[in-house]
Amino acid sequence: MNRTPRLDVPSWIFVPAAAGSLFIVLPLLAMLTRVDWADLPALITSPGARTALLLSLKTSTIATLLCLVFGVPMAIILGRSTFRGQDVMRSVVLLPLVLPPVVAGIALLYTFGRRGLLGGSLEAFGIQIAFSTTAVIMAQTFVAMPFLVVSLEGALRSSGQRYEEVAATLGARPTTVLRRVTLPMVLPAVASGAVLSFARALGEFGATITFAGSLQGTTRTLPLEIYLQREVDPDSAIALSMVLVVVAALVISLARRTARPA
Repeated sequence: MNRTPRLDVPSWIFVPAAAGSLFIVLPLLAMLTRVDWADLPALITSPGARTALLLSLKTSTIATLLCLVFGVPMAIILGRSTFRGQDVMRSVVLLPLVLPPVVAGIALLYTFGRRGLLGGSLEAFGIQIAFSTTAVIMAQTFVAMPFLVVSLEGALRSSGQRYEEVAATLGARPTTVLRRVTLPMVLPAVASGAVLSFARALGEFGATITFAGSLQGTTRTLPLEIYLQREVDPDSAIALSMVLVVVAALVISLARRTARPA
């Protein structure tokens, strides 16, 4: 029986890899040393913390659903078709990945704010988006959607098109091919991208505070609550930060599980 030879990496490469790992791990360990474990339950269950956490979970879930509704079609177009301006469209879709979040918030504000490009017209119909819970969801969706598009487009390109071509040859319509072949084939990538989008939405800060403000119970998500508590109650800020770290670790674990092939 032929066995695939094991690929050995150069021994020296473990040195910079270990240094990089320490650079990530040490700040988290430093934060752990500052946690007041005796008061931790009371700090993370305070009314302000509970309200911010529930709001974050609610808005992040809705933002993730919006990422699926709009991001999956964009990824399919980018990964399964060729057209003029495709590279431009890809660059625009991925732009929020490199934009500072506060810039994203300013862009949303000047689009949907009271004096924005569309905000004034919406205001005439009694629709106010800026500095509302809807603004939080829009800011989270704006910064999180590229994570889903990147994950799914990469999976579509690596999987090839042979199965879709066979189905089309047998007479299946494009919608049937998409529903019965393409989506089931890349479902792990869809799930992984959705989990990553949720994590990004949950941790969003800059675009949210710029576009939605910080109104308790309405727009003050957990990252904003942590920022405010850092000035008045550092112990509470550290405790809430630990909540986000734990949630992030769970999300990463879930993303790895969903990305594994069956």
